[in-house]
Amino acid sequence: MALKVKAREKKLQFSKEGPEFWRYVMVPDLYSTLDQDKVIKEAAIRSGVSEGVMQACWKGAGEVIKAWATEGHSVALPGLGNMRFGLSAKAVADVNDVKTSLITTRRIIFTPTVALKDELANTAIQITCYDRNGEVVKRVTSADPGTVEDPEGESTENSGSQNQSGNQNQATSFALTITKSGTGTSSVKNDSEETINSGDSLASGANVYIAVTPAEGQIPTATLNGTNISLTENDGEYIGTFQMPAQASNLVINSGSDSEEGDQN
Repeated sequence: MALKVKAREKKLQFSKEGPEFWRYVMVPDLYSTLDQDKVIKEAAIRSGVSEGVMQACWKGAGEVIKAWATEGHSVALPGLGNMRFGLSAKAVADVNDVKTSLITTRRIIFTPTVALKDELANTAIQITCYDRNGEVVKRVTSADPGTVEDPEGESTENSGSQNQSGNQNQATSFALTITKSGTGTSSVKNDSEETINSGDSLASGANVYIAVTPAEGQIPTATLNGTNISLTENDGEYIGTFQMPAQASNLVINSGSDSEEGDQN
């Protein structure tokens, strides 16, 4: 058994007049959805009960999960993990600014069991690489460490954008603070070429692309949490990319040396 991933060569262009960059972007290669009838049929075979009984149990369990999860409980999914309600929201310093409009998304959070995480960690990943013409140019079996994101762990704690369940503060996405300085221009976008603004919440591992046109005669810099991001120059524009860490992060872009103070965008 192996998980399949596609790495497609994708064009990145941050403005209509700007240069084009091509990067290989990896996404899971998902099969068609296994529908409920098929799941019930397979579960009935493996458990030795009739499909009718399994259907009734499945429906009853679903109603229990829906009822208790929407009351704020973390509900166990036997053999799989647990599910709970969560949210992402912007943080504010003044209690008078707290209001429901700060909530950006409501979430359903699934936390897998140790056994399920171990199964995922030990499953190989096969990557198929496609060039810009759709031709297969490489196949490789990944040798990644098999790290599985843990929403319960300290590494996913986020002080800037929190998911809450009962008295717990959990996060599945993390706030990215963007500070810009210099007299040049810069933009920050995602895989869909949508602009990322300061304070937006991003999923851990999400691709982030930076494009900087520096002030004349200047070389721009960019850092993420104090670590330099490599910028590649092409026809006067500098391009860089990184993956969002599993924590609230600070991106600092300097488009040219000057005395102006940074502002957040």
